[in-house]
Amino acid sequence: MTVCKITISDRIKDYRKQNHLSQSDFGEMLGVSPQAVYKWEKEICYPDITLLPDLAGTLGCMIDDFFG
Repeated sequence: MTVCKITISDRIKDYRKQNHLSQSDFGEMLGVSPQAVYKWEKEICYPDITLLPDLAGTLGCMIDDFFG
């Protein structure tokens, strides 16, 4: 059985591309730098826990969805 795990980075990248947003545009929506979005997408680091409600709302999911 194959288990698929969707990570925060995948959700961010997919949402951003589907909505034709640059990393800068997406970062501006959340009040962070484009460099932060780049690092999230590359799994270099993860968003601050205080951003999770805003991220979930923007991505149209529940916070629990980030922690499969």
